[in-house]
Amino acid sequence: MKRAVSSIRSRHVARLAAAATAASPAAAEAWDGRFRLHKPRGQHLLTNPRVLDAIARRAALRPGDAVLEVGPGTGNLTVRLLESPAARVSAVEIDPRMVDAVTARVDALGLAHKLTVIRADAVEAEFPEFDVCVANIPYGISSPLIAKLLFGPYRFRAATLLLQKEFARRLVAAPGDSEYNRLAANVRMVADARLLMDVSKRDFVPMPKVDSSLVEIRPRAAAPDVDLAEWLAFTRSCFGQKNKTLGAIFKQKRKVLELFRRSHGAKERDNANAGGGGSLIALGGGDDDGDMSDGDSNGSYDGAASFSEEEVAVFKAKIAGALESSELAGKRPSKLSNDELLRLLKLLNEQGVRFQ
Repeated sequence: MKRAVSSIRSRHVARLAAAATAASPAAAEAWDGRFRLHKPRGQHLLTNPRVLDAIARRAALRPGDAVLEVGPGTGNLTVRLLESPAARVSAVEIDPRMVDAVTARVDALGLAHKLTVIRADAVEAEFPEFDVCVANIPYGISSPLIAKLLFGPYRFRAATLLLQKEFARRLVAAPGDSEYNRLAANVRMVADARLLMDVSKRDFVPMPKVDSSLVEIRPRAAAPDVDLAEWLAFTRSCFGQKNKTLGAIFKQKRKVLELFRRSHGAKERDNANAGGGGSLIALGGGDDDGDMSDGDSNGSYDGAASFSEEEVAVFKAKIAGALESSELAGKRPSKLSNDELLRLLKLLNEQGVRFQ
């Protein structure tokens, strides 16, 4: 049975290779319907040659570069990356049908020596070392993939990502913009992001419901002077109700009790983990407005019951004092720069307030 399945798969790959060899470059980019594309999984193939050329050009690949491509599909962009000055391309693809298609196409073009295909979930897989990431990624994994790239162990020069247009606008938003949110604040802490160009939904097969935008993300050379896990947890608290002022957010009984529990739990964790390392918490989604995480709906938190009301009141006063010192109590988080938010976080930490 295994031998029969292997034989069928081999014949299928051979047919793909023959088709790739016979097709003209322009025809090879068009979708021939050889298998069903799953729209719910975000399988939309970019087929416009001019847009594909522009993405490869914008990636600004250099001789010797190692390229990471996420979601190669049938290889429309992959081929251009392989034909660039880059030394090699590692493509991460979860769909075995796409793996067969891109492998056959690259084999037929004589470029297989530069390509490594990793069949895996891009969010879960361990990436090889790379200098540049280029990706036309499914919309559903945009936020976790960016979090993995920027807050994981990877060191790279730039990422050129094709994203849903609305998501891209939120990603590059600046303080004061209507789209400014937690995602933008967190990305700005470690990288610079900018829009490169818009891409019409008509350039994809099957056509998605929305347009896309190409974004460049460049990590900063110097790491920020902040505990990133603490910062990520802090911005979650701030942007959970981003249209409220910071004073209103941090005077809520529910929020005070949450932070009281976390702060006293943090002391225990610090004692238990002295000398050890910790893992980064994941980057959140693009807009967390209205999200209030942790704790029961009635405002009761494990750990708070073992302390007196006086202790909680003293803790609340410390939060109020930090807000007063920062002069940010009347400000909305969506209007503040990272420097201002970072100043508030440091004042709160000095008062023993912890967010993770």
